[in-house]
Amino acid sequence: MPHHERDYGDEASPTGQSLVTAIVHAVRFLGRNGWRIAAMVAICAASLHTIGCGTLLTTKPDPGERFDTPLPGLDNGELGDFQAGHTQFRKSFTIAEGLGPIFNNVSCASCHSGDGRGRPENILTRFSRGTDLAPDIGGPQLQDKAIPGAEPEHLPAGVDISYRMPPPVFGVGLIEAIPDSAILSHQDPADSDGDGISGRANMVTPAPYVPSTVPGGGPGLHVGRFGRKAQVSNLLQQTVEAYHQDIGMTSSYRPVENINPLASHAAVDPAADPELTDREIENVIQYMRMLAPPAPGAPTASRVRGEALFASARCAVCHLPSFHTGPHEIETLADRDVALYSDLLLHDMGDGLADNRPDGDADGHEWRTAPLWGLRVAREFLNGQLFLLHDGRAHSVDEAIRLHGGEAAGARDAFLAMPPEDQAALLDFVESR
Repeated sequence: MPHHERDYGDEASPTGQSLVTAIVHAVRFLGRNGWRIAAMVAICAASLHTIGCGTLLTTKPDPGERFDTPLPGLDNGELGDFQAGHTQFRKSFTIAEGLGPIFNNVSCASCHSGDGRGRPENILTRFSRGTDLAPDIGGPQLQDKAIPGAEPEHLPAGVDISYRMPPPVFGVGLIEAIPDSAILSHQDPADSDGDGISGRANMVTPAPYVPSTVPGGGPGLHVGRFGRKAQVSNLLQQTVEAYHQDIGMTSSYRPVENINPLASHAAVDPAADPELTDREIENVIQYMRMLAPPAPGAPTASRVRGEALFASARCAVCHLPSFHTGPHEIETLADRDVALYSDLLLHDMGDGLADNRPDGDADGHEWRTAPLWGLRVAREFLNGQLFLLHDGRAHSVDEAIRLHGGEAAGARDAFLAMPPEDQAALLDFVESR
């Protein structure tokens, strides 16, 4: 099992009968030394029972403690779609099935740790010459792995580079269900109120294969909401491009293999194109749509005070506590509050966080406000670590705040001016989301 995923059995602890059965099987299997080993097992088991097995044995967590649980309220058909997508999301592809010829990883789940935040070893490198994706040299993403006979890409000279951590995939259905008008209502591109904060939407043109029947699809400009720079407006494009770029899998939407244009010789995988069916793409989209964000931690005196400090420092101007969704074909996504802690807008974050690479309408200093949900349990899926900001350079919320600049400089400075006990309360609140 990959180091970043957890698995839980259906039982929290063995019953007395199952323990006896296990000891008998041990005796039969181990032969003459079986009784000695069985006695040791029995002594250990008795000790565990005396001090309380529940405190020592792995137990199945509540749904709110995980990243891969469905939203409440789904009907049986939707739960079936969720499970089909769950399987597809974790499927590791082989060369015979279409992996490559160049790629970054073998499955969706390999990059998204337990459906949550990625790890530095899975960081993606995006590159271009300004707004030109430079198809003659590759891009927009570096594929550093290749199947036998193919050559992985290497960064060309003179390109703009941006390192991107794989984002969480839970809660994206709720983000999709937020009306454009709700996001646009928080724009202030000219900073008309003079508060130094001038968020704006990344207005993007969907890929030609995205129909108007898809939320965020169709001709014309749409509000970008997915990706580190909100450079994608819809989940179909996000999924198709991830399969094509990250894993090298073709589909009816992107039927031509992604190849290294600078390779010394042509190379393709042996699978017939398209390698994915439309149904497989749809399964993954539906799975991500129905993934529930983890529940926030219980309110405490410290967290209640931290929330007030979070607002007084004006952190909540960009990390907007809540949105309300509009209509959606999945009933449980419609007409509900979403504790996102993001305005989904672009903000200039200063020179320190700039990647100097445009993406859609976003310039090299702008980033989409990152949602704060899932922080409370993120370390459990990352070996006790945390990797924040677009490139994972921050290993704590405190460090991430200190790296804020540009439009966030005022909030950062307000945090730094707080006495240590107030800083601790604010951090406790944020880390409880």
